[in-house]
Amino acid sequence: MPDFDRETALLVVDLQNDFAHPSGSLSVKGGEDVVRKANEHIQAALRAGALVAYTQDWHPESTPHFEKDGGTWPVHCVADSWGADFHDELLVDGPVVKKGADGRDGYSGFSVRDPQSGETGETQLAAILRERGINKVYVCGLATDYCVVETALDATRLGYETSLLQDTTAGVNLQEGDTERAIERMRDAGVGLR
Repeated sequence: MPDFDRETALLVVDLQNDFAHPSGSLSVKGGEDVVRKANEHIQAALRAGALVAYTQDWHPESTPHFEKDGGTWPVHCVADSWGADFHDELLVDGPVVKKGADGRDGYSGFSVRDPQSGETGETQLAAILRERGINKVYVCGLATDYCVVETALDATRLGYETSLLQDTTAGVNLQEGDTERAIERMRDAGVGLR
């Protein structure tokens, strides 16, 4: 179990219906197991007085992020849709950072990127962590090879002692081995693997 305290945050990445539910448009194999395991960590974090913060994909109906508009992905997590809602079984008790709402790619919980210009901007997540005096983060959620890896790498880049809760994440694996490569990138960047 992670060592939660008041200077620690648990970052719960994108445990939404389109990713975590079997009927989701971009369902990740094992997503519902990740939700159940995340709830155990959420409860432990809250008992210890740690911050629990959530990220949530929140896309417009059309965005260069979607395959139909020239991007990579099927339509998913459209704002105010069932797919964008958190999984019904997820315990939500903390601030929520919505990402991708303005059509920018929101892989990391900390930043967004314009898919055409490449220009990046910040989300509110770093400010939330600074306000609480957080110095250590644990990352869990979906998917290992996209939003989880980018969130963990950004957390490390921003100076947080960062650990991945490996048993509380699962990958998309568009290409075979994507999850393993993402874990290797995190390890190389100094992310702890738990």
